[in-house]
Amino acid sequence: MTDLDTAAPAETRDAEIERAVDIAAATPDAETPAFIAPVAMENDPDALFAGDRGILDADVRRVLVRILQRRFLLAETSPAEWKLLLEHQQMIESRLNDLFVRLVVDHARGVAYKEQVRSDELDVPILLKDEAYSRAETLVLVYLRTVFQRETTAGTASARVDVEEVEQTVLTYFSETDGTRASQQRAVRTAIARLDREGIIEEESEGRYRIGPLIEIVLSAEILRELQRWLEEQTQDAAAPAAGEPEVVASGSTEGELS
Repeated sequence: MTDLDTAAPAETRDAEIERAVDIAAATPDAETPAFIAPVAMENDPDALFAGDRGILDADVRRVLVRILQRRFLLAETSPAEWKLLLEHQQMIESRLNDLFVRLVVDHARGVAYKEQVRSDELDVPILLKDEAYSRAETLVLVYLRTVFQRETTAGTASARVDVEEVEQTVLTYFSETDGTRASQQRAVRTAIARLDREGIIEEESEGRYRIGPLIEIVLSAEILRELQRWLEEQTQDAAAPAAGEPEVVASGSTEGELS
């Protein structure tokens, strides 16, 4: 209770007494707590775990984690996650931007991926590591992109390849210094397996793959032309040193892993 100022005029003291009475009347009795005790975080029904300070629903958080985990999120193979991504795109973008990561959503192709923000004006800590494709993976990508472009230009709904035809073409760009024929074949098969995991191709039956539209994002037309020029030069001069081989740093694929 507020102390009264005994030195104040009588009118002022009377007003203070009335105010004190009003406060006392509005104060709960001793058995009623003056304040509501805060609910422990672990007992909060909105919290997902002890100490949870997040504000996103569990399903939206899972989509955010998938974006961070994977190189790509595909509408075709993950329709439920894709739907949630579009519904909460602004919030997910905000969370990624807090980490200096940019979300790219290609609605036409049904593909979403992340990119590391880089700036000359801003000190940006790098979260995503670069991981260029190997030589065998690059050669396989060039062949797949060429087939996809040829088939789609001809009006074919989708492009497909057999593992044998991929090997037959790609192996022509290997030299004796690249190891035995068996090791070269293993390198090609390993490259195909990685691209299958990333969703760039999809095995429909044993040894037969469908090339997805993701190939256009991984290898843009400009990069494809550069690599085709490099292959032509390599064919003309089979003795060209390996140091002249370009590294493919493709959109959405080389920054898909956390460093």
